[in-house]
Amino acid sequence: MGEIGFGLIGCGRISKNHFESIKALPGADLIAAADIDKRALQAAVGKYQCQGYLDYKEMLKEPKIQVVNVCTPSGLHAQIALDAIRSGKHVIIEKPMAMSLVEADSVIKAAKRAGVKVGVAHQNRFNKTITRLRQVYEQGKFGKLTHGSAVVRWNRNDQYYSQAPWRGTWANDGGCLMNQSIHNIDLLQWMMGEVESVFAYAATNLRKIEGEDVATAVLKFKSGALGLIEATTTVFPTNLEETLNIFGSDGTVVLGGIAVNKVEAWRFADEDEAAVLANQGAEPPNVYGFGHADLIADFMDAVISDREPAINGEEGRKALEIILAIYHSVKYKKEIKIPLQEEFTIGISR
Repeated sequence: MGEIGFGLIGCGRISKNHFESIKALPGADLIAAADIDKRALQAAVGKYQCQGYLDYKEMLKEPKIQVVNVCTPSGLHAQIALDAIRSGKHVIIEKPMAMSLVEADSVIKAAKRAGVKVGVAHQNRFNKTITRLRQVYEQGKFGKLTHGSAVVRWNRNDQYYSQAPWRGTWANDGGCLMNQSIHNIDLLQWMMGEVESVFAYAATNLRKIEGEDVATAVLKFKSGALGLIEATTTVFPTNLEETLNIFGSDGTVVLGGIAVNKVEAWRFADEDEAAVLANQGAEPPNVYGFGHADLIADFMDAVISDREPAINGEEGRKALEIILAIYHSVKYKKEIKIPLQEEFTIGISR
């Protein structure tokens, strides 16, 4: 197939991980970038040596582009993805893939009709700690899963939210669940299985935003196992941890660090915990981790091999549905069953 041409839409905070991954991957060719912010676009074009477009729809006309990476504010993800799909492009969408299930389903259906691939950037599934955890899970080493938890204790101060007016808004972002904790929620459900119901509380205690800055939820999985979610952007004074805990009758794993890249506990009857703890890689330089390059490489192989990417639209939809169910629970003050039976706008009336 030769080189795969990439076009990236949105040159903000997360785009660096996409730009640098594409530039470093064999067989990937960064053709163009688009952003309505002329200064951000010029900086990206100068640094990464590609064409620049202020109008992404003009970029989509470029025939050399086969894959489009959508890195805009979250509220724009679905529409831009649909435009790219209708232009015949494969699409990698930053999380969340959409702000509603109706939007997510429209993207999935449009891609199937057009015969193109959709991937969602849950890059933490490619963390070395997570790939090893998934391996022992698939080997059945946990025995019967009993419970698990996903904890994100980070700091996003008022300056972070004021830097970009879309942050923390219901229309384009949501709160700490939809923006910061969605990756860990994705990992929890990937390990624990389908969720049957959720009950949750959320509040906006410190930050001057529409969305929540702290939330807790209890999950019941279809297997009978239980789960806990704790999410916040109010931890003083800086990021503390992102932790994933998985417990079973025959195994215990605790992954921590700032972005679930550090093994804190690894306990199975036939494995040497001390050896696992002693042979860890370095902590990532930021909360985004090291996974974007592997995610994009997998997507390229999916395009070349005509297979589904590891994290396709259906996979990306799962964490979104859990978060929307949590918002349902907060709004209606009751346990919410999954699958959701109604469409829901993410704003919570308080």
